[in-house]
Amino acid sequence: MSDSVRVPVRTAREQGRFSTPIRFVLASGAAAAVNFATRIVFSVFVPFALAIVLAYLAGMTTAFLLNRRFVFTASTNRLHQQVFWFVMVNLLALAQTLLVSLLLALFGLPALGVTWHAEEIAHAIGIAIPVFTSYISHRRLTFR
Repeated sequence: MSDSVRVPVRTAREQGRFSTPIRFVLASGAAAAVNFATRIVFSVFVPFALAIVLAYLAGMTTAFLLNRRFVFTASTNRLHQQVFWFVMVNLLALAQTLLVSLLLALFGLPALGVTWHAEEIAHAIGIAIPVFTSYISHRRLTFR
């Protein structure tokens, strides 16, 4: 797809009855599911921290495609601008996810006596942490 191709503006009826924040939550939920599921698979082959990073990349790709297609359809940014800002915003979100997941899995949950699926619980919480900051950043920078 060339940089000069723009996503067409859709009417509220074409987008469905959901507001932009609701569509963002739905797209993010799908991307989070990809992130979470792939992290479990990656953890079979690589250490927890690397699995989080690899899974985040899979979820980030899913999130970009869904957000571009279904959420921020009236964006005036060109594709290369969207990709740049999407990566920048998500590097911060990845840092938040990784930090929270590792701190909870290694220290927080064991201190509370939680050992059953501690990595899964820590990763799920880590994924949820950057949702609000990501929405604001993508709306104002990536897909403005």
